[in-house]
Amino acid sequence: MSWMWKGVRMNKAITEGLALMPTTFANGLDVWSSENGTPGSATYETAANAAFVAADADFGGALEILKQTSTTKLRYMGETPMLPGMYLRVTARVKAMSGNLCSVRIAGWAGSSSTAHVNGLVEVGPEVALTAYGEVVEVSAIIGTGARGGVDMPWGLSPILGHFGLDLVGSNGGVVRIDDLVIEDVSDFFLADSLGQIDVRDFGAVGDGVTDSLAAFEAADAAAAGRTVLIAEGVYALSGGITFENHVRFEGTVTMPAGAIFSMRKDFNLTSYIDAFGDEVLAFRKAFQALLNFTDHDSLDLCGRRIEVTEPFDMQEVVGNKTSYEVRRVVRNGQFNVQTSSAWDDTVVTSSATYSVASPEQLTNVANIANIPVGARISGAGVGREVYVKAVNVGAGSLTLSQPFYGAASTQTYTFTRYKYVLDFTGFSKLSQFQLSDVEFLLNGRASAIAMAPAGETFHVKDCHFKKPKDRGITSIGTGCQDLQIDRCHFYSNESNLAATARTSIGFNVNANDSKIRNNRMQHMGHSMILFGNGHLIVGNHCFQGDQLTDSPRKGSIIFTYPNVKSLVTGNYIDNSFIEMTNEHDAAPAFSNEFSFGGLTVTGNIFTANDVAASFSWIVIKPYGAGHFIQGLAVQGNVFKALNGNVDRVERVDESFATLDYWRTRNLVFSGNTFNAINQSTFNPVSLEFTQSTAATSWTLDASAYLPFGGNARTVESVMPEGAIKNASNANVFSHPYVVNNYGTTAKLTQLNWSEPVKGTVNVIIRADKPI
Repeated sequence: MSWMWKGVRMNKAITEGLALMPTTFANGLDVWSSENGTPGSATYETAANAAFVAADADFGGALEILKQTSTTKLRYMGETPMLPGMYLRVTARVKAMSGNLCSVRIAGWAGSSSTAHVNGLVEVGPEVALTAYGEVVEVSAIIGTGARGGVDMPWGLSPILGHFGLDLVGSNGGVVRIDDLVIEDVSDFFLADSLGQIDVRDFGAVGDGVTDSLAAFEAADAAAAGRTVLIAEGVYALSGGITFENHVRFEGTVTMPAGAIFSMRKDFNLTSYIDAFGDEVLAFRKAFQALLNFTDHDSLDLCGRRIEVTEPFDMQEVVGNKTSYEVRRVVRNGQFNVQTSSAWDDTVVTSSATYSVASPEQLTNVANIANIPVGARISGAGVGREVYVKAVNVGAGSLTLSQPFYGAASTQTYTFTRYKYVLDFTGFSKLSQFQLSDVEFLLNGRASAIAMAPAGETFHVKDCHFKKPKDRGITSIGTGCQDLQIDRCHFYSNESNLAATARTSIGFNVNANDSKIRNNRMQHMGHSMILFGNGHLIVGNHCFQGDQLTDSPRKGSIIFTYPNVKSLVTGNYIDNSFIEMTNEHDAAPAFSNEFSFGGLTVTGNIFTANDVAASFSWIVIKPYGAGHFIQGLAVQGNVFKALNGNVDRVERVDESFATLDYWRTRNLVFSGNTFNAINQSTFNPVSLEFTQSTAATSWTLDASAYLPFGGNARTVESVMPEGAIKNASNANVFSHPYVVNNYGTTAKLTQLNWSEPVKGTVNVIIRADKPI
């Protein structure tokens, strides 16, 4: 008896201590069944048609059977284990001795964990005909968990044991001798251990796109133990979620329900998900879903891949099982390229509604409310810029607004415009600590980029590019912009060919406090940023909004809509645009018991303009109600320069709705600035030299042109004669004048009153404010 037949290839038998080989016939026929091999089945020990032959010329010891039934069975009653990923080869050598010739095949009985029969499986191998007496014929079959090439009986994961042997089929009346059966572990034929891979097919996975392969995937990953799990060619249906603990290699793809989570702990990146799902959009959805459902990774690397996008990503719907999230997560290093699709078309709804300053952030009695989407921008008479629908209550017929209206009628018709965003987070009730890094949005004039959740903190966008947004770069519909951080990003307009005043796109807006806007570049937007709230740091940005027209007007780039902003604008390059301070997001815009315009430091900036109208100014205050004033505004150390034509002044008040109360100006500093091609320089305090050529008791001094924003001459800090003050007789006069501030009908003049008519030159420091 050769080693080739009696030896065992024992991969799992060695490593896991499994007993695979049946006992020899010489040790007794009481463990060899003529039925299925299950406990209690009939054996060949006392069978009249069988006997042990001790000295066969070819086999040594052999079992001799007289075939009397159409299918004569031989099964080993020992329970041969079947493990996930195991492949067994059962081999027998048989020869016909006399009588009718029959055929032979390897066969088995599949048993479950409860030792019940597992139905529906292939339990027989290929038949081999016996064609001559005394000729030794080899018959074999491979049984395993996977439907692999060369596997005769693919059993999957349900069976955990088998009773193996052979069948004699065909004509009865023949005598056959059978050598001892060999069962050997041939798993290494399929598992490719030498390549460090585990194939999911070896655990029962079927790549037909229909058969549920979830259990097979889980078993393969459990067996991998540091090796790579191979998803072989095919489409594998998974009924639920799975987490791979080992590396995964995809030759095929997977399908699964939208709510099922697919997590790869060692291959968590977009490329792996594209390999897994075969579609970059679906891959991003599944990867983002996993990012927010597991703690293994803080970031999703897009691997520099471009995702062709034909419709918005509803990011809450993508995740599915969460409506809020406040753990740091990052999406980085990739590109979204927007394709032509009607899915990007704005949703526009018109509807009448009621507004009351008593409920300033609510619209009631809203007609057609079911058709108004959350996140729609509201426009209408008395509505400021960037006011959005924060929430919709269809039952109550009311909408929650991101900001109040400044002057809406009690009932009127509004237009609700819902822009479409590549990444739309508005479905979350709250999203905090989310970051986008090194992501490029190719919006192609078709879509906007990001819509933030209604609430949240520290949304961070850095090193990102927003190219040609149709409407908006980043939109806040609520307070999800609290502590918004935008760093080193580029906003490229789709409206560069339009006149500056015709542009409508906006880089981003803020409804809350404490944004940090640093080192960004914003080109040809309608407005670069619209900022409500206070505590903002606007540092190191380049905002330019010029056009090709001559002597043309411009629009604001940095718009503050909260009057007392407690903010810094420092080290920016503000080009062909201006800083604007308004209170358009105030339901009662006339001054009441509140802080008025101020709390702003504008320092160390470069202001430039080219071919602008002379009426252009770089710093504009626009009150939407009467009674407001300047209270704590510092403009220091800036450079103002006009090209191709002069600018009259660097600052002004836009009196479209109201002017300022100059009698209440407090703590205004306008100093240390440089003026180039500016017709009128601006200072506060202003130090001027006045000369009175003829002797007079009262001197009227006019410093109004120098005072910022057309303010009154409220304070004289000092009057110092330049040389001698003389009377009409040219005698020196040593008396000192008293001052009358706010002199004249305009209250913008200063009067010096002397004890007698005098003439001479004085240096006077005049202020438009009272410091305290």
